[in-house]
Amino acid sequence: MNNNGTKMAERKAFIFNKQKYNMYDGPGVRTMVFFKGCPLRCKWCANPEGLLRKYQIMFTAANCVGCRACVPVCPQGIHSFNESGEHIVNHDIDCIGCGECVKACYYAALKVAGEQETIENLFDYVEEDRAFYDQSGGGVTLGGGEATAQPEAALSLLQVCKREGINTAIETCGYAQKETIMKLAEFVDLFLFDIKNINSEKHQELTGVRNEVILENLKELLEHRYNVKIRMPMLKGLNDSKEEIQGVIEFLMPYKDAKNFKGIDLLPYHKLGVNKYNQLGMEYPIQGDPSLSEEDLDRIEGWIKEYDFPVAVIRH
Repeated sequence: MNNNGTKMAERKAFIFNKQKYNMYDGPGVRTMVFFKGCPLRCKWCANPEGLLRKYQIMFTAANCVGCRACVPVCPQGIHSFNESGEHIVNHDIDCIGCGECVKACYYAALKVAGEQETIENLFDYVEEDRAFYDQSGGGVTLGGGEATAQPEAALSLLQVCKREGINTAIETCGYAQKETIMKLAEFVDLFLFDIKNINSEKHQELTGVRNEVILENLKELLEHRYNVKIRMPMLKGLNDSKEEIQGVIEFLMPYKDAKNFKGIDLLPYHKLGVNKYNQLGMEYPIQGDPSLSEEDLDRIEGWIKEYDFPVAVIRH
């Protein structure tokens, strides 16, 4: 193995999932790599197992038969049973990711969220579907969590993919140091960049952070001619008012006709990740149902189209 290969094998990314045949996160057929750890705490997050950069136990109570095989094999003492025979997972104890409890559970009640993967292994996984990328114009997309929170690992994977002719994309919240974003940008064919709320106070209420850094990074990418597609998670009563949509339009108006501005995707709220919160021992932050109707989505799409912005609703 040459020096570049040695460095690639040594460097690792902390991920929680990798997925083939994705059709939503970038052009063509994509392979997704989900990085663990995120600086935001979006109330609607569909990947709560990606928030913390540490190993976590996910427990599906419906699958547990009470065999207690997990108890003696866990070196951390995470698993126990109460007097009623109920399986208790102590999520406050740090999991070391050994996976012994998962191996002992024959009923798929347990899963470890988080694994260390070498860049070499991740690239091998990505490269397996090169034929699909060539046929569809696809490639690899780094998601999460937040890939920019592991800049060295993300950069290493992007560099080898670009060197080998594989299209690259990053799905990002944009909350990172400007230097990090711009260094990664040299090896990114497309940024899928979130605008969650244009108002900074509301953004902090919804995500835990203000958005000035995010919007400044977005300006940098657009003004330096890097390809950007805006993604807007849409939740009824939280960021769907005409005033809020108008604010996004005004912010993006200077870039509307730029070749590197690739339009806007509207991402309707869904509940696909709700059960994961129970598995992680977490409370789901959103009360009620902020789902938008088809009429709501059509109306928002219409507001944006009035200004001749390319826009699409992405329905999973």
